[in-house]
Amino acid sequence: MTDGLSARVGRTLPVDPSWLALPAGVLAAGSVLRFAPLAPDAARMLAITLFCVAMWIGSPVEPWFTALLGIGLMGVVFSTDLALTGFRSPATWLVVVGLLIGEAARASGLAELVERISLDRMPERISTDALAVYRYLLVVLSIGSFALAVLVPSSLVRVLILAPILSSLGDLFTERRAKVGIFLGPLFATYYGATGVLTGSLANIIVTGLVESGGGPAISWTEWALWMGPVMGVGRVAVVVAVTYLLYRPRDRDAMVAPDAVESVTASPRERRMLLFLLIGVAIWATDFVHGLHPLFGAVVVALLAFTPRIGVIDNETMGETDFSILFFLGAIFAIAEGLQRTAFTDLAAETMLSYLPSDPSLPLVLVFVVAVSMLLAFVMEGMAVASVITPVFVSFANGAGIPLVPVAMAEAVALNGYFFPYQSAVLVAILGLGVVDTLELSRMASLCTIATLVFLLPIQIAMFVFLF
Repeated sequence: MTDGLSARVGRTLPVDPSWLALPAGVLAAGSVLRFAPLAPDAARMLAITLFCVAMWIGSPVEPWFTALLGIGLMGVVFSTDLALTGFRSPATWLVVVGLLIGEAARASGLAELVERISLDRMPERISTDALAVYRYLLVVLSIGSFALAVLVPSSLVRVLILAPILSSLGDLFTERRAKVGIFLGPLFATYYGATGVLTGSLANIIVTGLVESGGGPAISWTEWALWMGPVMGVGRVAVVVAVTYLLYRPRDRDAMVAPDAVESVTASPRERRMLLFLLIGVAIWATDFVHGLHPLFGAVVVALLAFTPRIGVIDNETMGETDFSILFFLGAIFAIAEGLQRTAFTDLAAETMLSYLPSDPSLPLVLVFVVAVSMLLAFVMEGMAVASVITPVFVSFANGAGIPLVPVAMAEAVALNGYFFPYQSAVLVAILGLGVVDTLELSRMASLCTIATLVFLLPIQIAMFVFLF
């Protein structure tokens, strides 16, 4: 398609559909400013929010660029204090420090140690049976990937660490379905299973950070592990393993090549040091009920140890290779949430939500409602954008309904750690971008894992909340 100018100069200007997000965002913002029955400040804040969300959905530019634009708009329209409030959140810096930990774990060789141990411990009697080897590797690697969620904050970082190892192990099989299963199973275990670990998922961190900044309780790492770990951590890993086995197990028991002999499973000094540093971080997180420190400080200790000269495992110059652009994305998310709260939009939205429920709603009904609203919004915007928009509303909603905030926050995190299509999650987009699986395979896996979570695990989790609260 060409316009008049391009025809005159003999060039063709490609039309990228993603740029339709720009006029869509402007139209949505303009409609709110012109027609929404809101106070002027609330209308302006909602207009900025919708513009950013439209740009994040269409992604004509990188998410950090839209985030920086949103921060600038909030600074001009409201105040510098509001625009920069997201950078004061410890949750923002926990993710940033988590990126450094991921770089250190990758550079230390700790991830490759997992591959060597998995192959070395494989029983010799099953080494020629493709189906038995597949079962063994799927279970062992999924458990190991879930354990990594305890050690390394940020699902995206863990995916980037694990992907090359899983791709290499998948080459043991000659059937594509088995390669896909060995690749997707452990990645989904570390992604979906991270719901049960506070520091394991960006959604968990953002939701708890927004709840706390909105006047709600501070949820400790230990509380989250005790209340969410058994069902949404271990239970979700079991669901992922079952779905992966049903979808992608090899049909031919001879469809594999003999694995190479493992020369050594002994951890190098650098690998042992990195593992020790990670365990120190876990110890700090697990004892937060004693010292009361935010999980950020445990992550800071791990990063400092990993980068300390002589005892560390990585050169400080490597820090320059780390992509910190997510910092702007997180800063914008928290600033949007704070702006919606300051302008009283969240209170109005909460009152509207309450109008659709009985006057005295039960906890199970509220939690199902929270999950449904969160998942519906995730069809039209990226999961973390959903958190920024809806979490402050849920906080006000729960306070107005007299519902405890802790299970509400956890139910929202469950919804924001379960998707159907890659566009809903930056982590799924990253998995797709690795080029090992196609969109259909990834969407089918994500959809079935999410449906199984809603059908089998969510009722158990809600029953636990009713018993506890």
